[in-house]
Amino acid sequence: MHHRLNETKTDLPWSSVSIKERCRRIAGARRVIAENGELWADLCRRDWRPDRLTTVSAELLPLCAALHWIGRRAPGLLRPRRLSSSTRPIWLWGIRNEIHHQPRGKVLILGSWNYPLFLVGVQIAQALAAGNRVLFKPAEGCEEIGAELVRAFHHCGVPPQALEQIDSSAGAAIAAIEQGVDLIVLTGSAQTGRAVFRQAAQSLTPMILELSGCDAVVVCPSADAQRVAECIKFGLTFNSGATCIGPRRLIGEREVCEAVSEQLVEKLASVEQQAIHPAAKDSVVAILRRAFEEGAIDLTGRFSLDELEKTGFMTPLVLGNVRSESEIAKADIFAPVISRLDVQRIEEAVSIVNQCRYRLAASVFGSKADAAAISDQLSVGSVTINDLVVPTADPRVPFGGRGESGFGVTRGEEGLMSMTVPVLKSRRHGSFIPHLIFNREKDSSVLLSVIRLQHGGNLRLRLKGLWQLIASFRK
Repeated sequence: MHHRLNETKTDLPWSSVSIKERCRRIAGARRVIAENGELWADLCRRDWRPDRLTTVSAELLPLCAALHWIGRRAPGLLRPRRLSSSTRPIWLWGIRNEIHHQPRGKVLILGSWNYPLFLVGVQIAQALAAGNRVLFKPAEGCEEIGAELVRAFHHCGVPPQALEQIDSSAGAAIAAIEQGVDLIVLTGSAQTGRAVFRQAAQSLTPMILELSGCDAVVVCPSADAQRVAECIKFGLTFNSGATCIGPRRLIGEREVCEAVSEQLVEKLASVEQQAIHPAAKDSVVAILRRAFEEGAIDLTGRFSLDELEKTGFMTPLVLGNVRSESEIAKADIFAPVISRLDVQRIEEAVSIVNQCRYRLAASVFGSKADAAAISDQLSVGSVTINDLVVPTADPRVPFGGRGESGFGVTRGEEGLMSMTVPVLKSRRHGSFIPHLIFNREKDSSVLLSVIRLQHGGNLRLRLKGLWQLIASFRK
């Protein structure tokens, strides 16, 4: 690698480096990625991600876009914002307010194994852009690619004391929280989120939790069945199904669900077996076994539970005869599995989605009017219409869930600002200080006249308030 940029300035506290300079350095990491993309892609090769394409398209491409966005937009968003005097209440005459966005302090970022670059990369970059010190714990098995990511930021002028990678063990995260941090950002399962939440609650440490999903694909009668099937196939096979917002439930009226599932089964017939991450395999096997015991059927005719249990590999699975209250229809399963849920009327899909404990995202397919009617009622973190998964990678948009899918957001403007603490700075100008003058009981008439003038329900009441105010000052 080349020598670090601006090495003479890295001895300064990171938060004292100007916002513009911080963002410039952080954005520079995309050039390191561009120069060494093949290396990064090879470091991410696993059984469940055997090719470069997923890493390049799902991690490197959106991460570089997010870094570029931070370099261009973050300085303007993070700089102090002066409130306009034209909208200031009249009784605060002489006060000028500014909102400053100060760093939270020490931010602990707990990474996930399914997307070890993009998710944590944006979180690290936004925390650093806000001026925080970052402790980064990669997921177990992702230490090497995590170290490469950290080196990229260091190479571009982020000082080592501002970004430190810690051990990947759960014990390292527990120890870091015990020692004290100012914000925890976790991407992981709901089970892990509960454990971290319990520990953080002891010190009232704020958290951003991006947790499990059981995302629905809602298919309106007006939907293009072939388009839906193609999108679901992509979502099931992308990253071997290890995507928190991957399609897990197909919900629609029977006729359209039959059309979609028939085409989906046909499209999946040529798909090779997918590897399931060892951390997820036992849970997937147990949930699927219970689903079959309850009467679920394999619509593909290719799936073998025994083979999955023995080898950790499975063909994508489409389940039929699944009830909305079944465990499989509410589970945070990390595998290429989707359950078909038939409803009498498409409006029933809304309650099915909103009553699920995992409400990370949803996709709605149909005409503009039909999709809008359904999507407006869904209580989820993000809704994608006539597509799934990919649009959420836009660097401009926030991402987060509801229910047991977590709280808070990362990415986009909202994610960037969540890495800061808003601090109000108010300055008094001039010698006139009303609350030091109007301190007698009879001065209440002055304040009542101000209320009538500003908030009276009609012109007569407002004119009365104005006249009373003038009269009060005359006295």
